[in-house]
Amino acid sequence: MKWYYLPVVTAASIAATMASAADLPKKKAAEAPPPPPAWLDTVTVDGYVEGGVAINFNQPFNKLNWGHLYTDRANWPTFNGGVLTVARPIDPKATGYDFGFKLQGQIGEDARYNHLTGFLDYLIHDRTQIAILEANGQAHLPWTSFLSEGGIDVKAGIFPTYNGAEVMYAKDNLFYSHSYIFNFGPFLHTGLMTATHVREWLDVYAGVTTGVNNWIGYPGQPNSSPSFHGGFGLNLLDGNLTVLGIVHHGPQNSSQGRFNYFYTPGVLAAQGLLWPNGVLGGIPAACACNANSANRTFTNLTTTYKPTENLTLITDIAYNRESGWNPISFSGISPAFYPAWDATGIFPAPLASLPQKAQGADSYAVAQYASYKVNDIVKVNGRVEYYRDNKNFFVGAFPGYFDSVNAFHGFACPSCIARPAGVGTSYLALTAGVTITPEIPKLPIITGLIIRPEFRWDTSVNGTTPFFRGNGNGFSKSQGMFNMDVIVPFSLL
Repeated sequence: MKWYYLPVVTAASIAATMASAADLPKKKAAEAPPPPPAWLDTVTVDGYVEGGVAINFNQPFNKLNWGHLYTDRANWPTFNGGVLTVARPIDPKATGYDFGFKLQGQIGEDARYNHLTGFLDYLIHDRTQIAILEANGQAHLPWTSFLSEGGIDVKAGIFPTYNGAEVMYAKDNLFYSHSYIFNFGPFLHTGLMTATHVREWLDVYAGVTTGVNNWIGYPGQPNSSPSFHGGFGLNLLDGNLTVLGIVHHGPQNSSQGRFNYFYTPGVLAAQGLLWPNGVLGGIPAACACNANSANRTFTNLTTTYKPTENLTLITDIAYNRESGWNPISFSGISPAFYPAWDATGIFPAPLASLPQKAQGADSYAVAQYASYKVNDIVKVNGRVEYYRDNKNFFVGAFPGYFDSVNAFHGFACPSCIARPAGVGTSYLALTAGVTITPEIPKLPIITGLIIRPEFRWDTSVNGTTPFFRGNGNGFSKSQGMFNMDVIVPFSLL
């Protein structure tokens, strides 16, 4: 290279270096992660509308599907409800403080069972009612120590129970119809709940509530004592195996309860030997118990395992116990009493003949689920459940508009239905269905479509006949059903 070329080469090299240096900040800016969104930008507004039908092959004379709540109406369309959710979820893995909230309301026939006592529970005199499913504030507290490696999450207000595999939010379940474990377990709580992230694989839950489906204070809360809600969660095998052990324990009987074994004339003849037994609440006059110390316990151990990407197995084990209730047996009452009882509408058995000390009642159950994702449109689901109601205390029917809240309050419930107390029933339920999420044209607001047809067969395996059938006031050992619902999810924000 000749000497007079050197200045030219040097100048070109310097110019190239300066240009590269000038571009460097641009490249770094392009590679840097985007700033986190503003708090308000993470608020969501969404929900769904659900309706379905439960066809009972028994053609029950009273149009009731025994053992069901949200699907209790036989052979008639049901508007289960519309749900609207406004939420700002917290990040449980946030390294700093994080705050959020969740407001969720419901209108529909399911709302009859989702009330808090003393809060909107007698507002609408119809099957279609309104209820608040969630109204809570949330916070992630990055308080770390040996006992809380990942901080603590706090939730205060109204929130769904942590018990069980199935939830009140319909689109998150595998089936339209619910298990006995769900139907006759807790639904809602009012109180404070904490989740301590002890390790990446271990969470510890602890909180205090006003009980099950109870608002705060009289006449909302049926008694003056708090309840405990808590347990543990395990996150194993990179999230492919989770175990959730949860208990809710505390007084649930109502201090407002009075002798509520009443019938209107003609009801006994239409229903046979059926009478309200205080299920979900209420104190019979013969219950020699203190409403603030007679505890009701709901315990669930729920295991979810994903052996493959498309296969999910869920096992839900439950044990429930009510300590402050007397099983009342009519085995010693002469049939001659029945017509007189029907005519007066009041049960005439002498209270002195009933147990003067609370005997208690319990149930235990196991439900096994399997779900296989065939493709992005079809998922095949199965459920097998065994449920033992030892004293026929937990399983009941509440066909009236306010039967469920009357039972919670401990008020008289003329149309509530139960099975002979102290006898016990063992239920076996088999359910097979599919979840279909077809592709739909892009629409404003509507984000998808969910269709869930299923076949279900329930039977008693201990010789009892708890199910209704169509010939008069007859009863059956089993019932077969075809159920299907349609869910339309939507998003407003």
